[in-house]
Amino acid sequence: MWNKIAIFIIKNRLRLILLLAVLTAFMAYQAKDVEMSYDFANVVSPDDPDMEYFQRFKQTFGEDGNVLVVGMQDKQVYQLHNFQELNKLTKDLKQVEGVKAVIALPNLVQVVKDTAERKFITQNIFEPFPQTQQQLDEHLKIVRNQGFYDGQIINDKTGATLLAVTMDPAYLNSARRTEVMDNILVHTNAFSKDTGVQLHYAGLPFVRSVMTTKVAGEMKLFLVLALIVTAVSLFLFFRSFFAVLIPIVVISVVVIWVLGIISLFGYKISLLTGLIPSIIVVIGIPNSTYLLARYHLDYRRHGNKILALTRVISKIGLVNLVNNTTTAIGFIVFTFTHIAILYEFGVVAGINIFVTFFISMILVPAMFSYLPPPTERQLRHLDAKPLNKLLEFFDYIVHCKRHLVYFFLTIIMALSFYGIYKVKTVSYMVDDLPEESSVNADLAFFEQHFNGVMPLEVIVDTGSKQGVMRLPNLRKLEELEDYLRTQPILSAPISVVGLVKTATQAFYEGDPNSYRLPDNTERNFIFSYLAKQDEGANQKLLRSFVDSTGQRARISLKVADVGSRELDTLLLKKIKPQLAEIYGGEGVRLEEVGNSMRFIREDTGSETSVSLTGTTLLFIKGNEYLINNLRSSLLLAFVLVTITIALLFKSIRVVVISLIPNMIPLLIAGGLMGFFNIPLKPSTALIFSIALGIAIDDSIHFLAKYRHELQRNGFNISRAITSSLEEAGTSMIYTSVILFFGFVIFAFSEFGGTKALGVLMSVSLLIALFTNLIILPTLLMSFDSGKYERDPYALIEQIDEAYFEEDDEELDLAQLSLKMNQEEPDNREVQRV
Repeated sequence: MWNKIAIFIIKNRLRLILLLAVLTAFMAYQAKDVEMSYDFANVVSPDDPDMEYFQRFKQTFGEDGNVLVVGMQDKQVYQLHNFQELNKLTKDLKQVEGVKAVIALPNLVQVVKDTAERKFITQNIFEPFPQTQQQLDEHLKIVRNQGFYDGQIINDKTGATLLAVTMDPAYLNSARRTEVMDNILVHTNAFSKDTGVQLHYAGLPFVRSVMTTKVAGEMKLFLVLALIVTAVSLFLFFRSFFAVLIPIVVISVVVIWVLGIISLFGYKISLLTGLIPSIIVVIGIPNSTYLLARYHLDYRRHGNKILALTRVISKIGLVNLVNNTTTAIGFIVFTFTHIAILYEFGVVAGINIFVTFFISMILVPAMFSYLPPPTERQLRHLDAKPLNKLLEFFDYIVHCKRHLVYFFLTIIMALSFYGIYKVKTVSYMVDDLPEESSVNADLAFFEQHFNGVMPLEVIVDTGSKQGVMRLPNLRKLEELEDYLRTQPILSAPISVVGLVKTATQAFYEGDPNSYRLPDNTERNFIFSYLAKQDEGANQKLLRSFVDSTGQRARISLKVADVGSRELDTLLLKKIKPQLAEIYGGEGVRLEEVGNSMRFIREDTGSETSVSLTGTTLLFIKGNEYLINNLRSSLLLAFVLVTITIALLFKSIRVVVISLIPNMIPLLIAGGLMGFFNIPLKPSTALIFSIALGIAIDDSIHFLAKYRHELQRNGFNISRAITSSLEEAGTSMIYTSVILFFGFVIFAFSEFGGTKALGVLMSVSLLIALFTNLIILPTLLMSFDSGKYERDPYALIEQIDEAYFEEDDEELDLAQLSLKMNQEEPDNREVQRV
């Protein structure tokens, strides 16, 4: 079959090149519409109870992650001129398209009592705007007397203050986000320049904007670096300009296909899919490397360029197809996770690995058929003299020092398992940004002065309409808030309790000591004032914390980005036990579903439920969900690779022997994570199934050569292994070096996860090279009998016959007529090949 395919490709090479050109132009046209992802992916299943509750929360109270905060700590802010500039900044930001509201010191309001109308009204604290420093200081004193704002807009202890900019969700999840952020930064930068006050930025809109910009920049950077690294590696190996140019052309075409397919499928460039073009460059080059090495080997044998190119297709086609299949397995397994970002990553990478195979099988032979044949200088790499000494050393170890191999392997495995035991699973909201990033520095500012900015919500369902405003329920809410204030990683809570306390303070003419809940005597008076509220600012603010039925109350907090482990400790060992103490008790049954707790009174059947929700909790849970699915993906990849090897060799012994050298690098990588304190998170868990799919290629390549050499050497295992190391070792080293340096480039990423992926992947593949050149032949020496029966149905037999057949088999010469190039020795215009 492969002979027919080879003849078809060579005979129709021009037509195929033109067809690929048309299809690539179409993909380039599609690629122009590819978009960036401007949102953190929802990776938690839509059927998950916590996700379902979060969606209901957003329908009732709106988005919780659409606030950008701008903080400052500078006494100069409270000087009249600078405060005037802050007032101007507040007004300017409100005019920015995509900004819904701005809350800052200059536009804060206070609640006052209208005795005539017997209701509460709001007044802007800074109207009329102060004209002297003394007037400003008096107004600032009023702000500090408002308990509602303490820890929210101003930290009276440190003097820090912030602006809270609420953005329209329609802008957050589109390309317009960047324009909104740029316009905001124009005004804030002007304020800093005019006043000399340093500003700090945080909040999910800002973090997402920064990450999106960096993803786009790094995608281009890594693509260029991958092309440079692979080009240099190819030149060092082949010493030929065209041996570099043509594989780069092949990979460039595939990159266009990657972007085109992303656009065609309606996907967007995310932190994961943004890595695919660079990854495809790295893992796609071995296709061309195998083709070029075989082309040079065949040409040196008989000196006929067209015959050599035809035989390249017929002999390497199946080998490359098997290699691409095992590599694709490492990515395709992600499509079984039912998580959008992993599914898209698996689909796009899996498809384009096979696209790389087909494009390289067409373009490399076709384009080289129009070029001069390789020179003697370009063929010198076939001798691989610099590598001979290394391979001879490996052969010596395998034959004479097997006991040392097993001894050191035992020690390394013991250390690896110990390191794996130390690995921790930790996820952070800004996990991928470097520690020295300005984003992390700004987050530290807000955690120091406001205990964090990541949203966390507590929803209390009283079980009855208008139940929130009942004094016993308000007191329980207050008790919960008082406890939450004691947690150092939580900001001051804000809820209806604060509004009622503010109303009590207003009822007593703004007395700071009256910022409290009313007692039973005061309740009717104060609530009668509240009942007369119109749809003004107070009523809108109330609706932000109480649903339209008055049954559910919202406590809104901000939490420091302390990581999933500490956050879990806070929820499970502190907040939930406190909730049980407040709402539970004798005669109350507790039921828990996810982060929701239901307290049911046994005597009346009435119930109160408390739910913890918010973007932060869903993001952390999503990362844990991702890690669990990636573990399943690794298991699935292991099973699929095992099946592939079983189909190839039809031997249980070979399956076991081949898997051991490829599991060792993964165990060592896990051990290194433990020793170097690299946490298990989505970006690091990702490498294991991918590395397994790529590394197994070397095992298949070596074992196929080993079986062939067994036959040639009369089933003498020792001589077969020596010959296999000499002949297969060189190409294994070439491809592994390319893969190593290709993945090392990701170590230069600003994203911690991508950096860890690059380091661990490159180390894993380098270790896999040595395990396949040392441990695999050592295991064969120890446990293989050297005898096997040829199975005509085993796929490996076809690889043996195709790839390792040394005698020139006869092609159907009558099927192929080609015009000879000027460089052909006989200069005949037409030669039958």
